[in-house]
Order: sequence, then C-alpha cells, then structure tokens
Amino acid sequence: MQWNYRYTLLVLCTFAFFGTMVARLVISPLVPAITDSFTITNTAIGVALTGMWLAYALTQFPSGLLGDRYGERLIILVAVGGTAVMSFVLALAPVFPVFVVSVIVLGAVAGLHYSVATSLLTRTFDDQMGMAVGIHTIGSPAAGLFAPVAAAWVGTRYGWRAGIAIGAAIAAPIFVLFALRTRRTDPQRPDQPVSDRLEFAPLVDLLSTPPITFTVGIAAICAFVWQGTASFLPTFLVEYRGQSATLAGVVFSSYFVVQAVTKPVLGSLSDSYGRDSVIVGCMVTTVLGLVLFVAVPGALAVVAAIVLVGTGLGWASAVEPRFMDELGDRERSAGFGLVRTVYLVVGSLGSFAVGLFADAFGWAVSFGVLVCLLSLVAVAVVINGALELGY
Repeated sequence: MQWNYRYTLLVLCTFAFFGTMVARLVISPLVPAITDSFTITNTAIGVALTGMWLAYALTQFPSGLLGDRYGERLIILVAVGGTAVMSFVLALAPVFPVFVVSVIVLGAVAGLHYSVATSLLTRTFDDQMGMAVGIHTIGSPAAGLFAPVAAAWVGTRYGWRAGIAIGAAIAAPIFVLFALRTRRTDPQRPDQPVSDRLEFAPLVDLLSTPPITFTVGIAAICAFVWQGTASFLPTFLVEYRGQSATLAGVVFSSYFVVQAVTKPVLGSLSDSYGRDSVIVGCMVTTVLGLVLFVAVPGALAVVAAIVLVGTGLGWASAVEPRFMDELGDRERSAGFGLVRTVYLVVGSLGSFAVGLFADAFGWAVSFGVLVCLLSLVAVAVVINGALELGY
C-alpha cells in the first residue's frame, strides 16, 4: 500500500502530543526531590501543578481561535517548541516562584496543541475520523507509560533538574521533525481578527446547541472520572487492596498500556457502529472494572479490572468525534477548543473530589460515586437514542 501524506501528518501529530504530555508528566515522580530542593510543602507544589493543568485546560479555546486565524501547523509548532523551551527554563528555575511561573506557562503552551491538531486530523481524515482521533490520543498513554519511569531513573542518578529536562530533550527533536516533514496548512478564517470571535453571545449559542450541550455533559463527567482515577489509582491499590507501592506502579503502568492499545480500536468502532454505541460500551466496561477493583479480591480481579477500566476510559476516541460530527469545518478548531476547555475545567475537579470522598467516607464510597456517574451517562445516552431526542 502506498504511503499517504496524511498518515505522516497523523504520526507527527501523535508524536507532538506525546512530547507535550511527557513534559508535564515527568514532574510528578520528582516532587519529593523538588520539595526538598526548594524547602517547600507538598501543598505548595500541589498548587503549582494545579496551576499547570488549569492553564492547560484554559488554553484549549484560544488555541482553536489561533489555529483558525494562522493555520494549525504554526500553532502546533508553537506548542511543541514552547514546551521544549519552558521545560528547559523549568529545569533551571533558581527559586520556587520562578518554578511556579514556569510550570504554569508550560501548561499553557502545551495546551495549544491538542484542539488544533484534532481539528486538523478530523478534516484530513473525514472518512476515518474516529480512527484518527484514537491514534492521536495514543500520545497521552504512551507518555504516561514512559515519563514516570524515565523521570524517576534520571532523577535518581542526576537530580530532579535533569529529570525535568527530559521534556525538552523529547520535544525539541519532535519540533524539528514536525517543521521539516509537514506542509503548510491554510487558516480557516485568515481575515477575521481573533477578538471578533470572543463575543459572548455566539459562544453561548454554540454551547447551548442541544447535541453540543449533551456531549459536553458526557465529556465533563468522563473527564472527571478519568482525572480522579488517574490521580488516585495507585494510592487506592496500596491503601484499599494492600498492594505494595511497586506492584501498584506496575498495575498503573499497565493501565496506560491498555489505553494505548484500545483507543484506536474504540475510534474505529465508533466510525463503524456509531459514537453512542461505543460510548455506552465504554461506560459499562469502566463500571464493571471499578466494581471488580472494589468488591472482588485476588490478583485475577485486578488484571481483569485494569483491562476493563483502561479500555473504558478511552472514551475520548468516541466522545470527541461526536463533537466534530456537529461542528462544521470552519467551527472545528475554535468550537472544539471551547468545548474542550469547558469539560476539562469541570473534569479537573475529579482529583479533588475523589480524594475528598476517600478521606471522608473511604475508598469504596469514593469509587462508588464514579460508578454512579458513569451509569448516569450510559442511561442518558441510551434514553437519548431510544426516544430519538436529538441530543
């Protein structure tokens, strides 16, 4: 089969997503060394990291506007190049306030990538949208598998600054490769100033479109569950199931492996059998996995649970194309960026909520809340389809 340029674009966008994710994920394993170096508390570093992820969420919408105005390729290059630069700056931060500012800016520039890259790929792969989105999202679980191990290994031997610098070492060559091997993309709205598109009424109109509103609700709940699970699964395995920290780490890495394998499959299935069918399947699969984690003892239950949860939490491969189905070519960059900002901001509360419920009521109740939320999504999607409500 003759290699097509669009597959080159898909591979390089996936590499770019990988690079922007690695730069953020290498920080967490190095937190103890960073707190010791700056003589700060875990709360202080936690606030800095929250700022990074919030900045990442808030730049999704502006990135779409900039992509429409200047072309997606340029914005992706800014995202990857900015990630390399800010990772290097972060590694050299002499005092903690500089570290905080640098990590927030890192989150902001890294956040420029995903919305515009997804818009570009869905336009390029209009006939295989789910497949393209699924492959593109592999960048996240691949980074989740690589970054913690690499950061811990380098940080132990050469210090936390060298561990942070991994982000720059990965992003810089990806920037060069993307610049050399991709073609210029024409902007969708080259003559319309970005400021003209920041009017409140059109944004409300887009978000209030019934299918968009419904999909934002689905995505917000799913992101909430994803964030809470990803933040506390190792802790849950240690405290609730009595696993060692090492074994919990292996299970957590396996979660990312499962996602890397299954996300493209889920995207292709959503192309063939419909977005909503796959979304319901993801909800049911995740619920079964969480129930196994909480209620069924034994190693076999953990293995089955990680496969089910890892697969089900690949929901984005079906949910994000559902947005694109409702957005025209001229709306996709900015429109997708807007809805992604909304649902990621809501989803970012998942870590806080899961930790709060675990402290107050225990892990079984905390994970039970996630089960209830996903069940609600499944029921809502089934009712919407059965009654042909049009959401």
